[in-house]
Amino acid sequence: MVIISESLFRHKSYNTVVSKYLKEWKKWLLGALTLLNVIIWLSVWQLKPKDYVQISFLDIGQGDAIYIESRNGNQVLIDGGPDKKVLEELSKTMPFLDRSIDLVIESHPDKDHIGGLPDVVERYRVGAFLEPGVESANSVDDELKLRLKGKKVNGYLARRGMIVDMGDGSYLEILFPDRDVSGLETNDASIVAKYVFDSTCILLTGDSPTKIEDYLVKHYGSGMKCDVLKAGHHGSKTSTGDNFINAVAPELAIISAGKDNSYGHPHAEVIERLQKAGMKILSTVEEGTIKITSDGEKMTVK
Repeated sequence: MVIISESLFRHKSYNTVVSKYLKEWKKWLLGALTLLNVIIWLSVWQLKPKDYVQISFLDIGQGDAIYIESRNGNQVLIDGGPDKKVLEELSKTMPFLDRSIDLVIESHPDKDHIGGLPDVVERYRVGAFLEPGVESANSVDDELKLRLKGKKVNGYLARRGMIVDMGDGSYLEILFPDRDVSGLETNDASIVAKYVFDSTCILLTGDSPTKIEDYLVKHYGSGMKCDVLKAGHHGSKTSTGDNFINAVAPELAIISAGKDNSYGHPHAEVIERLQKAGMKILSTVEEGTIKITSDGEKMTVK
């Protein structure tokens, strides 16, 4: 008995199945190639020079994390919040597939400012690291230094007069420290800097207390004036004093704090001072991440 027809039937069935999977595989491959093409063009589009700079006050809870991106794509991260939530917020803010940050700045080594920086250094290629030069007793400070050393990131001490040139006409100017701060309390040693783009600027203060603010006002006078002020120490009553507010004369104050935090930040006294000065107040507690753009003439909240 010849059973060719049965064998042929099984063979045809096998070919049909294979053909079906080949068609599905081709569809999958075409879809993957299309998605890859979209990703590539999206990345190229995001890296194109813009006509504005952007400063993002990241919603990382009780702490600070400020991301600056210039028109040509150069980036600075100031502080990293209390934990690795900064990674999630950076992924939402940075260009897709971007895994490098040109400069990371530690305003001072308290955990609510550097808690997420070891993870940032591990996840991203960091070009350089800037710090005030004061030690902290917390273990995160030690861990951060180990990660920086392991990744061979060059570190520098921030000092008054230093300019971080962003390459597009905008720059970050260090106002404080102006001395060796290794013997100071960490808040007192905070880096104070202003980011300038043409006729607009944002003043960034870390956790500087009023005694440092008053010193800066005495030294710089009207040179402290800026459109936007990042209120010191998350809106604590120990910062953002009347003399400082009057000297900076901002149109907008940003407060970076966590919802229902145990410190009661921002304090009612600070809100009252800012309101009395007639400026708008935005907080990451209510707004989440706050993004500000500048075209060199005016600043806009996105």
